[in-house]
Amino acid sequence: MPPSAFKDFTVTYRAGERIFSEGEKGAEFFVVQKGRVEIFREQNNNRKPLAHMEKGDFFGELSVLLDVPRAENAEALEKCELIVINSTVFDQMIRSNIEIAVRILRKLSLRLLETTQKLQGLQGAASAEDIDAPPAATMTAEEEPVPPPEAASEAEAVERNPLQGAYLETEDGEQQFTLKGDTLTIGRFDPVTGLKPEVDLSSVDINRSVSRRHAKLQLENGVYQLSEEVGALNGTLVNNRRLVPGKPSPLDDGDTIHFGMVQLTFHNKG
Repeated sequence: MPPSAFKDFTVTYRAGERIFSEGEKGAEFFVVQKGRVEIFREQNNNRKPLAHMEKGDFFGELSVLLDVPRAENAEALEKCELIVINSTVFDQMIRSNIEIAVRILRKLSLRLLETTQKLQGLQGAASAEDIDAPPAATMTAEEEPVPPPEAASEAEAVERNPLQGAYLETEDGEQQFTLKGDTLTIGRFDPVTGLKPEVDLSSVDINRSVSRRHAKLQLENGVYQLSEEVGALNGTLVNNRRLVPGKPSPLDDGDTIHFGMVQLTFHNKG
């Protein structure tokens, strides 16, 4: 989204300023242009962070799509510039930034999947009670699962075996990303959907030019095929040749790849 595209709808918030509160009615959602926003809930006077939003992330969209009260609180962590999107300009925004539309669909699809899984769990618990089996364990809101400890980084794995397997390497050679598996997504962690790509370029994308779900890498018959995902805004180039979204392109050892402004080199030492 060009910085000037929605300048008439850009609002600045001070650090610590509340954007909206849980239970409020709202008719707009927000896209972060600059700064960071924290999404959180308040339980028993305790603040429970849910996500940190940064440039390109959006929040509060259900108030536009479903006309429901806010489910969380939002507050600026630092001085922020937010694009305020109401129903009048929603169509214009979707047309100019397909990535936002795709991410909204993913987010709503994930919520539908979670709801379906919960209903299936309840049905399973009811069936267990019918045969006098002990009920399935339940989890309260305060007993949410804790993510497992982070495994060794991709860069560390490559440093231990610098000439083995396939990996992507930064332009300065300081960081590498191992490629493990037959199908890998490349992009940045998405706090909107909670999805993390197998190859997370957040640490090297200082300009935030890589889309949250930017490209897909598939291993077929011993050959890696790279394709750009629908909605990737800043493009993908292999040896300065722009990829067509959805059309796989084979990679050779030594190929130079640009994901947005991030330049990486593909190596295959298998």
